[in-house]
Amino acid sequence: MHSLYSHTKIVLFSLLFSSYMSAFDAANMDQNFEITWGNSHAHMINNNIDQVISLSLDKASGSSFGSKNQYLFGKVDMQLKLVHGNSAGTVTSYYLHSEGLTWDEIDFEFLGNVSGDPYVVHNNIYTQGKGNREQQFYLWFDPTTNFHNYSILWNPQCIIFFVDGIPIREFKNHESTSGISFPSKKPMRVYGSIWDAEDWATKGGLVKTNWTEAPFTASFKNFNANACVWSYAASSCTSNSSSSSVGEWITQGLGAIGEEKMKWVHRNYMIYNYCTDMKRFPNGLPPECTISVTKESKFNTNK
Repeated sequence: MHSLYSHTKIVLFSLLFSSYMSAFDAANMDQNFEITWGNSHAHMINNNIDQVISLSLDKASGSSFGSKNQYLFGKVDMQLKLVHGNSAGTVTSYYLHSEGLTWDEIDFEFLGNVSGDPYVVHNNIYTQGKGNREQQFYLWFDPTTNFHNYSILWNPQCIIFFVDGIPIREFKNHESTSGISFPSKKPMRVYGSIWDAEDWATKGGLVKTNWTEAPFTASFKNFNANACVWSYAASSCTSNSSSSSVGEWITQGLGAIGEEKMKWVHRNYMIYNYCTDMKRFPNGLPPECTISVTKESKFNTNK
């Protein structure tokens, strides 16, 4: 990892003064991804409009896919349609993950529920193999009837999670001033998965999976990446675009309008914030929670 660290400044310089990667062709999911496990439960579905990856879960297995490329900073988008009906015990995931024992990870996890109850959107951020930075939200729509867009912005300043373009969470980089770990040196792949988490996902594991309703199926489409594609051989980023504009994501933050939108989400739909969970952290909240400018600490919304 020493070479990654030493090349970080070079990577950022090249991003700011070269073109950013163009959006992938959304119809070609098979060109961007490969099945990583549960082969018989994962399918590429082609139609006249787009290409969909369908992942299913039954008593025997779940399934997953991963991107062929690795990225070091960028903005990635994916449209998901979640498991319909009684999805209790299931988790559908869309996330970034690096390699190694001390991995970095940026998570969207969708916790299923019994029919009629809302899904829970679970976010977490791992650095050097350590997470414990969970936030949870309800959605303001039914995520099982149509596809909705979920985005992760990851740049040297911050990580922002978006749902249909609305920011729901920001995690700022305070590593240089406060020593708080931030994922900035390890390239990550994009993954999607569905798996059995009945021991914790629904009401702390009280509600179990009803396997008579299996297979449970989630669908993914329209992957889009404005991102730096990492090459270990060159220890640098590459681009396949000749766009004249610099990628806005490299310096993007919330801005005033984005901050107001996020406050609206937190007031109305946040159901858990690790930064207000004094019972979980009786010896003191994680250090980022005490930094006044960190959005994590502004909303005392545990219910």
